[in-house]
Formats: sequence, structure tokens, C-alpha cells
Amino acid sequence: MAQLTYQHYILLPKTETRLSAPQLQSETQATFAKLTVNTHLNDVLNTDLADQAIVLDSTSQTGTKLISIPEIALPALRAELAGLRIVPEVFYYPQIWRPEVRQKPSALAAQPRVSVRIQLKDAKSGKPIIGATAVAFTDFEQRAGEQGTSNSQGIVTFKSIGNRIIDQLYIYPKAGYWSFWKQNLTLKNNDTFAIQPIKLDYQDARNFFYPPTTDSMPAGQGVKVAVIDTGAGPHPDLTIAGGGCTVTGEDPTDFADVDEHGTHVSGIIAAHGTPPTGVRGVAPHAELHVYRVFGKGSEGASNFAIVKAIEQAVADGCDLVNMSLGGGPPDEATQQAITFAHDHGTLCFVATGNDGRQPVSFPASFSLSLAVGAMGRKGTFPANTTDSPNTAAPYGIDKKNFVAAFSNIGPEVDFIAPGVGIISSVPDGYAPLSGTSMACPMATGVAARLLSSQLDILNMPRNASRSEAMIRFLATNVQLLGFGATFEGTGMLFTS
Repeated sequence: MAQLTYQHYILLPKTETRLSAPQLQSETQATFAKLTVNTHLNDVLNTDLADQAIVLDSTSQTGTKLISIPEIALPALRAELAGLRIVPEVFYYPQIWRPEVRQKPSALAAQPRVSVRIQLKDAKSGKPIIGATAVAFTDFEQRAGEQGTSNSQGIVTFKSIGNRIIDQLYIYPKAGYWSFWKQNLTLKNNDTFAIQPIKLDYQDARNFFYPPTTDSMPAGQGVKVAVIDTGAGPHPDLTIAGGGCTVTGEDPTDFADVDEHGTHVSGIIAAHGTPPTGVRGVAPHAELHVYRVFGKGSEGASNFAIVKAIEQAVADGCDLVNMSLGGGPPDEATQQAITFAHDHGTLCFVATGNDGRQPVSFPASFSLSLAVGAMGRKGTFPANTTDSPNTAAPYGIDKKNFVAAFSNIGPEVDFIAPGVGIISSVPDGYAPLSGTSMACPMATGVAARLLSSQLDILNMPRNASRSEAMIRFLATNVQLLGFGATFEGTGMLFTS
């Protein structure tokens, strides 16, 4: 007998049973409630399923379940749990913009592979830049090339691209520095590249459009914002009021950042530092809740972890949810969770994606998501950074404003926000990052800043009418920048 291959699937309850234990109205619902974590399906169901078919996780007794089961057993499971939906586990990814090599440089008969090393130094102190990622593209369109990491002397060694024309060179330092970009060059041994340190009082696009507030102006006070991401902190500029980890098998209390992405996103919204020694978010007095959906060592976040995080954010009374993630297939489980949030008075802001003007990615493309694209402004980042090639038409009424070349577009776009060269918190300090991942929390934070003055809306019962009232109010606080609806939706959220 062939060995069975187990896969993960999600069992979706009827929406009216979520986050509660109501009077169960059917045999299917009663059976569903018995499917608790670590329960073998054969111990509950009458159907003879594979012995190792098991419940891996659950949002609640009557909530969404994550199960492991062979695909061949799905018809029997559908028959036993008639009326429930079974969807596959899928994954979504942070929407930071950073091109990576997909192909190694092609071998040329007349051009043997030659190694070359370059050195990265601090432009001011001359100290070596350690741990930076350097990506040398021999063909940027095909993403062909080679990448490496600088050692303790700031040296990056490439094994096979010496004496070859480099289409584009991208350098991404760790915290404290701007990135570096150059095109059409040939690398020679011991070429040195000067990397510019950042200043925390630099006027990036966030500070240009949304100048930092003072503590006498409690921006965001009274609004709870959830960040569903790679975790956040610890960081001195962030105060995290609550949250958790919804990754199956990991500590549910551990929401510390497993990357840097979630800390950066959280800082854009609610960092409370003061330049030039810290950074300040657009809503520094918002109450920040962090839900880690990316596992340790995992590139993607499971739709189950995302569903569980959305449900927990709603249970914790969050008004706004930020999801700077996407890139996976449309998914019924995530749609249902966003709908659940909307029906309980919580809005979900989602990044449109970074595929270079491709259609808006899921879950931003879902109709009840508030999809946020990215724009930038000339002069808000140094000329030789990796943000330079993202300057592209269309330009706005103010010709210094542009839609980021990476930003996905389409009729689903609701807002546009600054997302190019944004300086924010990361676990080891501060760094500038770009992507719709950065634009999304910008819009979320400004929404929190605007809604904090609307007590009549915030005090409404937590239902769909509350969500609709928030959306209508936000729609009166936008400004069109002249990009066109498929690029900017209703425009950029603005404060007075």
C-alpha cells in the first residue's frame, strides 16, 4: 500500500458560530465542536479516515480548525461534515520591496567566471559595513546574477561575476544606513563603496506629508491598532499593549519580531520616539497590539495563523488591523475572517503588493479590505539608494510626487500612501525600507489619527454599521494627488 501524504486544510465554521459558543443547531455543528486540538478525526467521526488525521490547531471550540489529512480522505470528510467548508492552507508574504537573484549568471564560452571582491565602508567614519547584503545583477530583468554578505572587514566576495558588466548593483545594509544602488558598472577587486548613515531627523516622505506630532497633540489616542506581521520589538520607541503569536506550535505569548518587518511597520504607525534620537509614528498615542503570524525561520504566514490573529484582534477590541502581507492565492478562510472583522466594527488595511504595476494581490483585492498602494516623493531619499529606480510615472499634480514603480494597481485600490524610503524602527535600531508594506501602515496610522477625534463613531456598537461609518468618515479626509483612480483609489488620507 502506498504511503499516504498528509496535507494541511482549514475547516471553516458557519460565520455565526465564530468566537462564541452558541446553542449548536445541527449534528454537523455538534460534531465540529468536538474537534479540539490533538484530537484524531477517527475518534470523533463515523467515517474511517487515515489514522494520523488530526486537529493541529483551533481558534476556539466552535471556531476555525487546522487539520492534517491525506487529500484522498477529503471526500469522506466532506460527507461526514456536510455543510462545512474545507479549504487548503496557503501562505502570504511581507510586502517589502527588495529584488533578489533568481538565476545564476550564465556561463559564456569566451568569458570564464572570475571572482571579485568589493568593500563596503561607512561614508563618514570609514568603518567597515558588516552584514550587508549585496546583489549584483548581470541581467536585472531576468533577475540573473549573484549575491553575497559583507564579512567583518566589510568585504563581499562574488565567485563568478568579475570582468562582467553589472546591470544593476543593490546593497542593503543592516540598521543605521541607507541602501546603495548603481547601474552599468564592472566590478574590480577592492572597489570600495561608501554607504551613507541615516539621520533620524531626516525629512523622509512620512515626515514630509505627516510632520511629527508632539505629546501635547495625542495623535491616535483612544484607537486600538492591530499589526498582523512578523511580530514587533523589543524596541525603545514602541510600547506594545497586547497581542500574541498565532503560529501553530509556537509560544502563544511570544510576539517578538522574528525578522525586522513587523517592527518597522509598527514604528510607522505608533513609534513614540523623538528625533534626532528616535523616530515618531503618525499615530504615536494609538494603542498598539501585535500578532505574530510568521513562524521562526518561515518566509510565509499561514492563512490559518492570519485568520486566528484577525479573530483575536477583534476579540481584543482593535479598531483597525494592518496587514502588510500578500502574494498568495485568493483564500476563502481569509475572506471570511476579514468579513467577520468588518461585521464586528473592525477595518482591515492591506498592502496592494509589490509586483511592478501588476493587479492588486490578495488579500488586498478582497472587496472588504482597504487596499493601500505606495507612492514616493523626489528629494526624500538620497539619489544613489535602491529607491531611485522606483521613481516612475505617473507623476502627480505636484511633479515631485510619483507612484512607486513596484506598487500594484487596479480598481480595488482604496488609498495611496508614502512607501518609498521610509525610516522606522527595526530590532537593532532604525532603517529605511520601501514597499506597499510601508505604505499600508502609513494609511492605517493616519486613519487612527483621524478617528481618534471621532468619539461618536468609536462609541458605536461593534457591528457593520460602525465599520461603514469609519469608512465614510475617512472618505471625507482624502486628497487626490493626480495619479488616477487605478493608482491612488480615493487618494491619500490627510490630517488638517
